Amino acid sequence: MITVTRVITAPAMGGFFYDDQKAIRSGVDRDGFVYRGDPQTPGFENIRIPGAALGIGFMLSDGTTAWGDAVSVQYSGTAGRDPLFDPVIIEELVRQVIAPRIVGRAAPDLIGNTEAVMAYVDGARLPIAVEYGVSQALLRAAAIARNLTMAEVICADFGLTLPCLPIPLFAQSGDDRYLNVDKMILKSVDILPHGLINSREKFGRAGEVFLEYARWVAARTQEIGRPGYRPVLHFDFYGWIGIEIGQEPSDIARYIARIAEAVPGFELNVECPADYGSLDAQLDAYADIVEQVDQLCPSVRIVADEYCNTLSDVERFCDARAAHIIQIKTPDVGNLLDTVRAIRYAKSADIGAYSGGSCAETDLSARACVHVAVASAASMMLAKPGMGVDEGIAIVGNEQSRLLATIRSRQQSELAE
Repeated sequence: MITVTRVITAPAMGGFFYDDQKAIRSGVDRDGFVYRGDPQTPGFENIRIPGAALGIGFMLSDGTTAWGDAVSVQYSGTAGRDPLFDPVIIEELVRQVIAPRIVGRAAPDLIGNTEAVMAYVDGARLPIAVEYGVSQALLRAAAIARNLTMAEVICADFGLTLPCLPIPLFAQSGDDRYLNVDKMILKSVDILPHGLINSREKFGRAGEVFLEYARWVAARTQEIGRPGYRPVLHFDFYGWIGIEIGQEPSDIARYIARIAEAVPGFELNVECPADYGSLDAQLDAYADIVEQVDQLCPSVRIVADEYCNTLSDVERFCDARAAHIIQIKTPDVGNLLDTVRAIRYAKSADIGAYSGGSCAETDLSARACVHVAVASAASMMLAKPGMGVDEGIAIVGNEQSRLLATIRSRQQSELAE
């Protein structure tokens, strides 16, 4: 039996930066790639700081090491999320809490090990970043010990059918909102462009600036895309529809209907149209927005993100019918097995399960999430990390391709026998 013999750590870098969303929303000035002004979210020394991560490695008795990366999302400390990632605190927790709980345990026992390692400390849940990194390492350790892919381990332990179809890939543009869209179109991405609509400059005082951008994106897909290419258009507004148009759900729904009219013939996803300041307020208002959008423009889907962090949050959004699609933001959910549960819960409620995440993640966390999304049959998954498009598409897309090829090969070998 392969066991965990030692726990080691390694400093790591995130794929992008951590940003103080509150300061950016307040209208601070941009100077090249940096923001000028004072940070407003606790933990931020500057408005934009390099993404940090901590590699957590479980050394196994067969001589291999299973790694996971503890990391947070770009907009940490907002909308009910954990505070900004601190590698020093995380490393100390790994040494004092995680190592004693996992060393000596049998690596194949994914669910048992997860329950043991994720137990509360003095009545408090472990930091979400710790759960996230440790759960990746636990999943990889089980896969190594059982000589399976991580997706096959999940399917076996959750009683799921082995996947055979790829999950649609969603790419986000970052601030380079035109050049990066061209990259996505040339690579025939399934869902695009996100657009990073996080300021008045990008949205416009009555939303006219954004409508022009949406029209350009739609036209550009037909101008330079392959014949027959018609991706889903997905825009993240970071609450700016509500900020500029008003928080009344009926006003927001009417503006969303204008977007649908601007891009006829395209499926449209509208993420975070407004921010109501709390989970309960978000649930109530989004349920109203969803109902009104269904009446005005049934081809549009509202995507929940803010205040939809943990597994229980996802369940509440589904139960309230407060979205057509839920972004299951893996670093906010924490434990990857809870991401599996969240995806399955959303699908059972006939709500889209978007396996999301953050540009601030690492290549390692992104690859683990591919296995979770594919095994759980998510509705779509984010190309991550980074904001340059190419790296995220390559990391996530190639991992999915290799995974499905491996599963097909195993199945063919079993049939031949």
